[in-house]
Amino acid sequence: MVRLTASDIYTYHRPSKCELRVYLRHHGEQEAPPSPYEEILRELGEKHEATHLQTFTKYVDLSLAALEEGARRTKEEVARKTAVIYQPVLKATLIIKGFEWEVIGQPDFLIYDSDCYVIRDSKISRRINERDHPEIFQQLELYGWLYEQSFDHAPSGLQVHSGANEIIDIPYGDGEIVLELLHKIAAIKEIGAEFYSPVGWSKCTGCAFHRHCWPRAEKNNDVALVFGVDQGLAEALRERGTLTYEALLAEFDEHQLAEFQRPWGKGMQRVGKKAKAIMHMAEAKQLGEEIILKPPEVPEFPNYVMFDLEGLPPQLDELEKIYLWGVQVFGNSPGEYRAAIADFGVDGDRRGWEQFLKHAKVVFGEYGDLPFVHWHHYEKGRLNMYIERYGDPDGIVGRVQKNLLDLLPITQNSIALPLPSYSLKSVEKYVGFKRSQDEYGGSWAMAKYIEAIETEDENLRAEVMDQILVYNQEDLAATWAVLQWLKTKAS
Repeated sequence: MVRLTASDIYTYHRPSKCELRVYLRHHGEQEAPPSPYEEILRELGEKHEATHLQTFTKYVDLSLAALEEGARRTKEEVARKTAVIYQPVLKATLIIKGFEWEVIGQPDFLIYDSDCYVIRDSKISRRINERDHPEIFQQLELYGWLYEQSFDHAPSGLQVHSGANEIIDIPYGDGEIVLELLHKIAAIKEIGAEFYSPVGWSKCTGCAFHRHCWPRAEKNNDVALVFGVDQGLAEALRERGTLTYEALLAEFDEHQLAEFQRPWGKGMQRVGKKAKAIMHMAEAKQLGEEIILKPPEVPEFPNYVMFDLEGLPPQLDELEKIYLWGVQVFGNSPGEYRAAIADFGVDGDRRGWEQFLKHAKVVFGEYGDLPFVHWHHYEKGRLNMYIERYGDPDGIVGRVQKNLLDLLPITQNSIALPLPSYSLKSVEKYVGFKRSQDEYGGSWAMAKYIEAIETEDENLRAEVMDQILVYNQEDLAATWAVLQWLKTKAS
């Protein structure tokens, strides 16, 4: 009997929705080891769950039981009306196309309530909504269906113990939506040979099967590697036989691609105005070199401030938090690297913000108005967030905002690059910037910062923070390297 589990739902959705990941994991394809960030999330999740467990004075712990024993004992404890059952095992059989599938789910808690049980899962996420976390809703829906199959009545409720320590009620239907997904996952598992799934930079970054899929796409010159070709367009092109970026250029012109229909939501949509940029990107991929579309419009100043932030998403902290505000002046009169760090105290977030304001004020005092150069809109959005949070009494941040210069749209609008992504990490490598650290990246920095928070070893904390500071400083240097490269293309 083949098995379907609640973990299959997570595999399908995380780190991005991917049917091929379900197939590869089911067939035992080798996976990359968990990243430091993933390890930190796992440890935080276990700690969060264990802390919640300790809020119950009495409970039966089935976490060490084998599946069959756990399922048997779960039924026994439910019959006894045990107050709290930790790590119960719920099982049922599902007939799909005449075949029996064993469906298994292990919620964190069954909690006795009014002659029935509430099903509760602990999650470290603080944003419990179906748009951000469909897997949470679908897993709980599956637990509800399994409970109903096991005990001939629905649970009294579905709940999430969130990262903010709130108990959030999740609606329970009749299991129709999750059963539809289980049928889909079962069909994927039954496929006899590996099937095509388009790669994508945001889709594949962080996936354990990245090393399986990405090199093959590069070897095949997959059309999905063209920047601007999204998942739906890649699938539609493949369906018509356009498999590579060479074929895209040979079979389409800009007008034809603009008129091409691809899936969009529940319907179809023309590629439209994006076709021009896609064709340029495909040509750059085919040539293996950049194509200058127009001179980059980089304003001329003797000096520029490179500006980069490191932050924690809300599921990892009490609030969405910037823990490092990095600035450094480059140009004719370069300045020292300045890092405003949110310390580990209760008011650490505010102190980090206030230190950044002091640094910005010093920069303006020494250089006057000059561009605060950043990559993408993250910095702009977080400045707005912190003004709402703590204010801008001296108008320093308003002055920073007026001087913001985002290099990403300048680069995208002026140069077609033979790259699958316009991330800073991709572009900096293309222009020849080299870092001193073997490991780096936003997720790596978050993992290291959490390591610093969790440790009581002051020497280790200082060592970890030094590594993060080096990473942030090199982010600034990389941004400066890209800016200089852009200026060479402006003439």
